[in-house]
Amino acid sequence: MDIGTVETVDEPLKRRKAAVRSFSSSRGSGSGGNDGPGDDGHDRSNFSDEDEVSDAPTIDKSKYISWFLMIAVGMTFAGLLGAYLMIATTKAAEWKPFALPLQVWISTVIIALSSVTYVIAKRFIDSASLTTARTWLIVTTVLGASFISSQFLVWLDLVNRGFYMAGNPYAGFFYILTAAHLVHVAGGIAALGAILLRIWQPATDEHSLTRYRDLARSVGWYWHFMGFLWVVLFGMLGFWK
Repeated sequence: MDIGTVETVDEPLKRRKAAVRSFSSSRGSGSGGNDGPGDDGHDRSNFSDEDEVSDAPTIDKSKYISWFLMIAVGMTFAGLLGAYLMIATTKAAEWKPFALPLQVWISTVIIALSSVTYVIAKRFIDSASLTTARTWLIVTTVLGASFISSQFLVWLDLVNRGFYMAGNPYAGFFYILTAAHLVHVAGGIAALGAILLRIWQPATDEHSLTRYRDLARSVGWYWHFMGFLWVVLFGMLGFWK
């Protein structure tokens, strides 16, 4: 480095690449006096910087996506539940709570079971038993779809009993909160489908298996969060009214 100049952090890398090119040229000239094929018959003159293998670790994007979604969903429901508590506390004249249908209890049992089956599926993924894991993931997906179907039955029962959003803020909050939760559960089912597609073929190496485990962990966070959120909604709508 000359006096009065500054050597940047890229200089060692440039010198390293220049040395690689010099080595390639010398191998080529040693066999034919120019940039031709080397001793093994391969053209060394085509060696490029892109041929260098990067050892940089792979970033687990699913972890950050899952956390972002949980924070966003949590903030959304925090706002909705805050408004619910405010109106429930004031006891407005139009506030007319009703007993929750039996189907709501059934929905709670279904989503709780889906968390259990997902834990089992995750354990089989961690132990590389992908065939068995697929079975349990399918069971979890079916339970998730059953939960959504159960919610439609709840709404149908309320409509048949004459409870509508108009004229009753409690009924309005019930429909809004449960519908918003249903939409996010549907997103979780789509994530379960993504895992199923990934693990449908056996892992070819340890790197692939690690990616399966990371994805299953991240989706599990979201799925269990949906179950926890439903328990909170169930407690608020059923016992704080």
